[in-house]
Amino acid sequence: MHINPSKAEKIKMLNSADLYAIMQKVLLREDKIDQDREHFWILGLANNNRLLFVELISLGTVNATLVVPMEVFSFALQKRAVKIILCHNHPSGELKPSEQDKDITDRLLQIGTIVKMPVLDHIIITDQSYLSFADIGLLDELKKSLKYVPSYELAERIRAEAAAITEQKLEEARYEMAKGFKEKGVAVATIAEVTGLSVEEIENL
Repeated sequence: MHINPSKAEKIKMLNSADLYAIMQKVLLREDKIDQDREHFWILGLANNNRLLFVELISLGTVNATLVVPMEVFSFALQKRAVKIILCHNHPSGELKPSEQDKDITDRLLQIGTIVKMPVLDHIIITDQSYLSFADIGLLDELKKSLKYVPSYELAERIRAEAAAITEQKLEEARYEMAKGFKEKGVAVATIAEVTGLSVEEIENL
């Protein structure tokens, strides 16, 4: 089910409170019987964090809902969102994320990285309050997980980290070389030509 935000609701998502204000209204629009079931929505954002759409991806039971990653990202890509926020409700009123909540967030985070559509947050809502994975640091913790990172992606990350370390060592060597030349009285212009450092960088050594 697709929900078109009103003009007033098409605001920039600046924080989790903005999101909760909208999603609480969305939940209240549902049929009364459906409010006792878990819903899983995605919110698509433009590059400037303006809300583009709210889409109900799954409607489950009183304590669980099935989320298929392909449905999450295929819809977001069709609607030309550049980033998404995840949101689901807990009919029980309990805001603590379950292990299943963490697991699906972990999986969607990693897929989002691969398809270049970052997941900015996952919000759990009730009719009274909410919890933001980003606000409590859980999102950053899950970003470090390697559970759903494909082997080829993991290999690419390792190569990138190795290259960064090598580049850092080369940079350090250039500075050490420049410092040695400077101590020996070599002209700054000559040091800059040999090391590739700027005159300002050398003068500040």
